[in-house]
Amino acid sequence: MNTDQGSQFTSFVWIDRLRRSGVRISMDGKGRFLDNIFVERLWRSLKYECVYLHAWETGSEAKAGVRKWIEFYNRKRPHSALGGKPPAVVYWLRKDKNQTDQQEQRVA
Repeated sequence: MNTDQGSQFTSFVWIDRLRRSGVRISMDGKGRFLDNIFVERLWRSLKYECVYLHAWETGSEAKAGVRKWIEFYNRKRPHSALGGKPPAVVYWLRKDKNQTDQQEQRVA
């Protein structure tokens, strides 16, 4: 498991549990925020575009709201880093292209 050095990942309880489970532990140096930048951006977007805009009354409502936003994020929300396309569109285009390339290689 590779984590940063946040207190939740350096506590005795966490480290002990990982070791007893046979998990190898690796920690980034302090200030290595870039290792988690994609996940951090996702959480920031989720909070500002979804969580902070709703006042859910139950955990079930929150779970459904977050699930709906994640579907939107993956399938409809434009991403500037992907040329304005949602991640699912880019994924399937690449997958289709790779399958076509593999089929062409098999024929050749």
